[in-house]
Amino acid sequence: MTLSKAAREESPEARLTPLKALTRKGLDPSAVLLVHEVYASIQGESTWAGVPCVFVRTTGCHLRCGYCDTEHAFHDGRERTVDDLLVQVAGFGVPLVEITGGEPLLQRATRPLLRFLCDAGHTVLLETSGGVSTEGVDPRVHVILDVKTPGSGEVGRNVWSNLDRLRPHDEVKLVICDERDYEFAREVVASRRIPQGVTVLFSPAKPGVDPARLAEWIVRDRLPVRFQVQLHKVLWGERAGV
Repeated sequence: MTLSKAAREESPEARLTPLKALTRKGLDPSAVLLVHEVYASIQGESTWAGVPCVFVRTTGCHLRCGYCDTEHAFHDGRERTVDDLLVQVAGFGVPLVEITGGEPLLQRATRPLLRFLCDAGHTVLLETSGGVSTEGVDPRVHVILDVKTPGSGEVGRNVWSNLDRLRPHDEVKLVICDERDYEFAREVVASRRIPQGVTVLFSPAKPGVDPARLAEWIVRDRLPVRFQVQLHKVLWGERAGV
């Protein structure tokens, strides 16, 4: 799946319009989120792949990566209180929870939601684009931090200081579109200060680099990274809510 022309050409202001509506309606941005969907599935990525997981997908993203597969979450969403979300997540009876998007950290209420989910005893994952600061995220949260490659079209939006805030239980993900992206990612691993213990994930873009070719490059160069494919797409293909 690739990003539509309309989404690519959307202005920076229009990309944030759905989130500005919360303020216009007089809602408390520290207690209310715009949420696209909440569902239970199998975790499809990261070192948690294969584990049952509840996903809370927020609405809105300021980036427009060419390979984005969640364009459906750019604008459509419902206003949900943090308390309401906590009750719904608890109702699934699943210990693992991921907050994803869109870009969750664009919304002020995401950080309190993460904290309260940890307080409730959940194992909490945060999937973030790398284009927003992770400062203030509860240290119990497992941050899965994207580092944008040139093929994304958004490499200039990386907040590199996010790497300094990573803890050993966090993860870094780089989506590889082609050999140029692979060389960029290899250089990131070699030259950027990624804290010891942090898992680095290389994921093939679809469409993009052949997964087998990417795996061969990793083996050839003996990189200390983990190859991954999107397990949920292997199981269910390109559709929302899985």
